[in-house]
Parts: sequence; C-alpha cells; structure tokens
Amino acid sequence: MNVIQFLLDILKYSIAGLVVFFVAWIFIENFLREKLNLKRMELKREELKQTLPLRLQAYERVVLFLERINPANMLIRLHIPGMSARELHTLIISDIKAEYQHNISQQIYVSDGAWATVKQVKEDTISMMNSAFQSLPENTTSAEFSRAILNHLANLESENPYDLALKIVKADLQSLF
Repeated sequence: MNVIQFLLDILKYSIAGLVVFFVAWIFIENFLREKLNLKRMELKREELKQTLPLRLQAYERVVLFLERINPANMLIRLHIPGMSARELHTLIISDIKAEYQHNISQQIYVSDGAWATVKQVKEDTISMMNSAFQSLPENTTSAEFSRAILNHLANLESENPYDLALKIVKADLQSLF
C-alpha cells in the first residue's frame, strides 16, 4: 500500500508541477509576445520617420512629372515661334522620355497603382503626340500641331486624363496618413 500511496503522491506532485509549468509558460509567452509587438511598433515608427519624407518627396515629383507632361503646360513651355511641327514633336517626345527617366526611381516610394497610372499617362501622351503629328500634313507649323493636340484634349469624352491621374496619385498619397 505504501508503494501505491507513493506513486499517487508522485502523480499528484507531477500534475501540480505540470499545471504550474504551463501557467507560467502561458504568462511568459504572452509577456514576450507583447514585448516583441512593442519592439516591432517602435521599429516601424522609426522606419516611418525615415521613409515618410522620401515617400512625400516621391509623390511631389510624380505630381510635378504629370503636370510637366500635360500638353496644356508642355506646349507653353516648349513652343518656340517659327518651329516646325516635326521639330516640336521631336522635342516633346524627347522631353517626355527625359522627364520619365529623371523620375523613374520614384516608383520605389509610390504604390504600384500610382506608378502604373503614371506610366500609362506617359504612354498615352506619347501616343497622342504621335497620332496628332501623323494626322497633319507634312509642312505643318508647330502652332497647328499644338492646336491639334489641344483640340484632341478638348474633345475627350471622359475626364481629362492628367486631372484623373493627379486625383489617383493624391488619393494614394492620402492613404499614407
């Protein structure tokens, strides 16, 4: 009988020890998980302090790019009196490509959706310029070319693509806050 009593005592103490062990384990695990979450939040906050200014600058540059390739702004900026349509077309296409190359690194800091919009607007602008140029007679002046581009923009059935792209980029920027 002593042996049975001894085994029962060992079993009771073992079960009590296991219960204490698991309760302590749960408390320690929760404590460590909370500490880890706090550490992650601190790292995230520190990361935001460093990346937020870069992201804001990237959005500023993307907005500037969209404004600069908007034909209403670009034609005023690039037009030189006496220039032929071919010269203006070449200058516009090269300016758009140079602006894009200058800002291509901004895609790291803006969302994929915003960058896709920027790329699409760039491609559509180049396509519009090529289409307008090809629809004109050979010896057209830059003023006639400019007029054809602006007429095309005015006749769009949907919202101005540059304004729409700016709205998309600005909405994406607002999601940062």
